[in-house]
Amino acid sequence: MIQIKGLQKIYRTDEVKTTALNRVNIDIKEGEFVSIMGPSGCGKSTLLNILGLIDSPDGGEYHFLDEEVAKYTERQRSKLRKENIGFIFQSFNLIDELTVFENVELPLIYAKVSAKERKARVNAELEKLSMMHRAKHFPQQLSGGQQQRVAVARAVINNPKLILADEPTGNLDSSNGNDVMKTLVRLNDEGATIIMVTHSQYCAEFGDRIIRLLDGQVVTENIVATKQMI
Repeated sequence: MIQIKGLQKIYRTDEVKTTALNRVNIDIKEGEFVSIMGPSGCGKSTLLNILGLIDSPDGGEYHFLDEEVAKYTERQRSKLRKENIGFIFQSFNLIDELTVFENVELPLIYAKVSAKERKARVNAELEKLSMMHRAKHFPQQLSGGQQQRVAVARAVINNPKLILADEPTGNLDSSNGNDVMKTLVRLNDEGATIIMVTHSQYCAEFGDRIIRLLDGQVVTENIVATKQMI
């Protein structure tokens, strides 16, 4: 699904040049669950933004679904992103003025799905995540764990081939964190490819493989011998 070769990202100011990614090489197969770890500032979020077509690299190659996308325009990246990628963020990124139902529905509106189908798909996803009873509530009326479940529902409502999760349990207690990990495992079992950035070794071991970054470079890649179970 993903092949990156010699990927580079450099941030420049008038006085400072910072190399966020330094010739990174990674292959990720369709259906894998890959965890990315490393200290703050090592390039994890930069890598995730490039994989998610939010940002573009300064050098190297990025093949996504057999397309070379490294030099795509923002319009090209946006189209490919909307059709294939779902995002889950540590801070949830829900829209406060929209209800739970409306937050989850939003990607379907952008995709021009009919109102009847939108209602059926949103209700089905909220049922799966035990959030149907909160459909008319607003984000500020929910707990952190409930907000993250809504964010997960929104991320997967278009059945994306790839799910990118940036510290999805970072703002949650262990119980709610386990619920999110259980959902990610289910989505992976259903066929989604998942790439998750995390500081938690426990969460990382729900994946098939752990990639560790340091100073913008891959330092280790290890298969998870015994995956975590809930």
